[in-house]
Amino acid sequence: MQSIALSHASVPGRAMSWPLPLVTKEPAAPLNDAKPLDLMKGAEARRLFKLEQLEVNWDAQAGALWTFMRPRGRPSYNPDFLEDFHAWQRGIAAMFADRPEDIHYLLLGSRTPGVFSLGGDLHHFLSKIHARDRQALVAYGESCVRILDRNIATLGLPMITIGLAQGDALGGGLESLLSFNVIIAERGAKFGFPETMFGLFPGMGAYSLVARRVGSAFAEEMMLTGRIYSADEMKEVGLVHMVVEPGQGVEGARDYMQRNKRRHVGARAVFKAGHVVNPVNLEELDRIVQIWADACLQLRDRDLKVMQRLVSAQDKLQYTMQAAE
Repeated sequence: MQSIALSHASVPGRAMSWPLPLVTKEPAAPLNDAKPLDLMKGAEARRLFKLEQLEVNWDAQAGALWTFMRPRGRPSYNPDFLEDFHAWQRGIAAMFADRPEDIHYLLLGSRTPGVFSLGGDLHHFLSKIHARDRQALVAYGESCVRILDRNIATLGLPMITIGLAQGDALGGGLESLLSFNVIIAERGAKFGFPETMFGLFPGMGAYSLVARRVGSAFAEEMMLTGRIYSADEMKEVGLVHMVVEPGQGVEGARDYMQRNKRRHVGARAVFKAGHVVNPVNLEELDRIVQIWADACLQLRDRDLKVMQRLVSAQDKLQYTMQAAE
């Protein structure tokens, strides 16, 4: 979940298939005589439906937990947003700890028109770089890769994870998207790692995940060129599984779940086997975060000025979207 630029192809006003006939169902309150651990799990499960920057809905019939990002401010991973993701993962684990067979799918999308995520909080990065605060940069990166690591492992639950890109996934937004078993993208969405424009690289999972899926050469090409790819191009190289028409992302996800209803066990086992063959471990991710933090502190003034311009562009996008609401 690392730093990001804007795609010129983002369409802030694009129609989105958001309305979902889902039931938000919170787990029952714990009994008075419950053990302290049970009480804690109950509180975490209830908080799952009350997160500030994540909208969570439970579809019991499909066994699907739908989540949509609602970031405060820029459509990127601010530090408080990361804390919501940690709480989200704890809440899911608590909710299904005693009934893992109930959840078949976990889905993540975005409520920001035209954007899945622009990735890392560039304003935060600039602040810590100017302060020469390497530890704060490392802490941010480590927070990101722990979320990524748990998502890759599907939280230890027998479910299939689905990343739903109804808009652009750039930099850290693409890193986070690649941690899902299945990626569904709407045609018109853009993908890539543009960090090279300000002398950096995506250091929170990009190399590990892309190299595992399509090879190191392509991972390096993506990061070194900063090229932006279409949804169809991403499917062609094997980084996106399904491409649907604009506005059809939610319906495409529903279709996928319905088609695989009778094959869920086998499909889940295939993805699990893939992680055995090509494991991504937390130690590797942490070591790359260290490399990324060192690179941040070596950026030149002109690189930081480019980063600042991108922050301003993200702010402008935010204001444009707010005005359109």
